[in-house]
Amino acid sequence: MGLFDIFKKKNKENSELEKENNEPQNDEDIEQPTNAETENINNSKDEHDSNENIEAGSNENTTESSENDVSDDDFDKMELENNNNHDDEDESISSKNSELDNDKSNDIDKEKKYEHGLSKSRSLIGQKLNSLFANFRSVDDEFFEDLEDTLIESDVGVKTATEISDQLKEEVKLNNIKKTAEVQNFIVEKLIDMYDAPDDGKSELNINPDGPTVILFIGVNGAGKTTTIGKLANKYREDGKKVLVAAADTFRAGAIEQLDEWAKRDHVDIVKKDEGSDPASVVYDAVQRAKKENYDILFVDTAGRLQNKVNLMNELEKMNKIITREIPGAPQEVLLVIDATIGQNALVQAKMFKDVANISGLVLTKLDGTARGGIIIAIKNELGIPVKYVGLGESVNDLQDFDPKEFVYGLFKGLIKE
Repeated sequence: MGLFDIFKKKNKENSELEKENNEPQNDEDIEQPTNAETENINNSKDEHDSNENIEAGSNENTTESSENDVSDDDFDKMELENNNNHDDEDESISSKNSELDNDKSNDIDKEKKYEHGLSKSRSLIGQKLNSLFANFRSVDDEFFEDLEDTLIESDVGVKTATEISDQLKEEVKLNNIKKTAEVQNFIVEKLIDMYDAPDDGKSELNINPDGPTVILFIGVNGAGKTTTIGKLANKYREDGKKVLVAAADTFRAGAIEQLDEWAKRDHVDIVKKDEGSDPASVVYDAVQRAKKENYDILFVDTAGRLQNKVNLMNELEKMNKIITREIPGAPQEVLLVIDATIGQNALVQAKMFKDVANISGLVLTKLDGTARGGIIIAIKNELGIPVKYVGLGESVNDLQDFDPKEFVYGLFKGLIKE
């Protein structure tokens, strides 16, 4: 099943559920007791009260227990024995139910995080499409121009906008679609298909099975590299991994102190030197320690001097040589961290960094604070770089593994017309 089919199914199921929850309850649907039933209930209540009075009188007149009665101690022993027989079974059932509840709760939490984090982007795309179709009369040349402008304003990129416009022209010729719902559904389907297309990698992180996994973080200052490392260090430590971070951004003032603070907060170890030190020497010390002390993961922070591409390229090349020499096959990931709030400039940054580094994946931060979530589609379609993580809020747990299904649902929920 393709991504669009999954989206349609989920969209329909949730729409029906919302409709059911919003329907008022009809008093006529509640079965009322008949007069005969009411009389039986009252008679039963009177009989019950009478029995209670008899039992109370009997208890007052009883002074001794029968020899055949079971004592309280005997009853407690029987009850304890019976409970012991069922403890293992109850514990097993409880454990299974707890696991199922946790899985379901995690899925719901993830869905809610994506829906909330992409609410601004979803609202923008919805507004743009509503505006486009407000004066819709026919699919003509003027409409195609307006469509391209609308998609570009939604930050899906010029290439994506042009491709969808061309595909719609072809669809109009072949199937003569002309109704508003048909045209809008086609546009949403093609936007989702853009993300369903194969890319140059996968969303999951590559893990080294034979030693420390080394992950290099690159990106301009202010994009959120250090914060991303801090959040991921916490995530992997909580998953039982032994984590080490390296403060190789020795150029930016305060970068070392910021990562050091995250390391203390996360209860993970850090390799650092004085500001202005050679970044490659920090990386060398970190790699040696990771190998010697059997760390599972090494996160490396780097400087973001994109304005000086030559120096940046030389620094990254030097660090890569050291890492690869000491740990064959490393770094397993080179992640580009991009601030999603800058819109189309994110695409420009990605292109520039791709010229100086072998990027394996993207981390898009601050998606919850922007209406420009469509930029993920632009980067995916134009550069073919997979997204690994997305920032959907400010808390530590709001940095989420990228899930294409939740992403397209969070971005396009409610935009399919029936």
